[in-house]
Amino acid sequence: MQGFCLPTAPNRAKTVNNVVREKWEWTMLALEELLITLAEPSPVQAQIITKALEELGARQVEVHATGEELISQARERRPNLVISAYHLPDMTGSDLVQTLRGSSDLYDLPFILISSETNPERLETIRQAGSLAILPKPFDGPQLAQAMQSVMSFINCATLGAEVDADMALMSVLIVDDSQTSRHHIRQVMEKLGFEHFCEAASAETAIPYLEQEPFKLIITDFHMPGMDGLDFARYVRDSQLQPGTPVLMITSQNEPASQEDLEDAGIAACCEKPFDIEQMRELVRRLLNEY
Repeated sequence: MQGFCLPTAPNRAKTVNNVVREKWEWTMLALEELLITLAEPSPVQAQIITKALEELGARQVEVHATGEELISQARERRPNLVISAYHLPDMTGSDLVQTLRGSSDLYDLPFILISSETNPERLETIRQAGSLAILPKPFDGPQLAQAMQSVMSFINCATLGAEVDADMALMSVLIVDDSQTSRHHIRQVMEKLGFEHFCEAASAETAIPYLEQEPFKLIITDFHMPGMDGLDFARYVRDSQLQPGTPVLMITSQNEPASQEDLEDAGIAACCEKPFDIEQMRELVRRLLNEY
């Protein structure tokens, strides 16, 4: 299926410094309640990661040597967070997150990759699947702290309903991305912010008919797509005048940066890099809804 519109289902269940210390202390308390499941075949690495998590306040960390073991256990005892190495005995970390995203029961689990893998193409699949953070081996304390802050922000994200002037239940969002897992993650984040109606398209070309069918409050597009890319699509939205006044939010990645000049020329209202922090995305969307 290249594109479709559906209402959402009901809701489902910076480095630490003085500026964010009060918020971080609140997060520390929340970390104690998390069940974290870790896929790491190396006992030494598993011990290092577990200890680092415990130093941040985590109290429940389950370790599994394989991806299948983690998935099986997650179905018996659903975790709040999945952390994985890239190289596992039975699959890769990319395979694991794709399996989670493709399942009917574990698709919405927050995910973090901790790996020595540096291949951009391999890491890009992790980003596309909505990993909240990608950490190196070895990582340092502030890196893990920032990653866990992103996790807690994601889990505890509040809707924007009280901070915008219109009823979000009446707003439609168009999501354009050739990656199904990426579209799913973007939609999941938008659901957390309070949106309830979405149209999804796997290419800019298949998104164009939607522009003619209904008004959107927000358009979110990936940058790099086969055929018409995100910049060309944004230019089409602007020049066609089919959605006058609708802001376009572009999602990019570290491997495919767009220049500020190109963004302005295409009429992009805001840009966010994968993996994005939900608090950053929340503030961008809040601003766009109130300005446009």
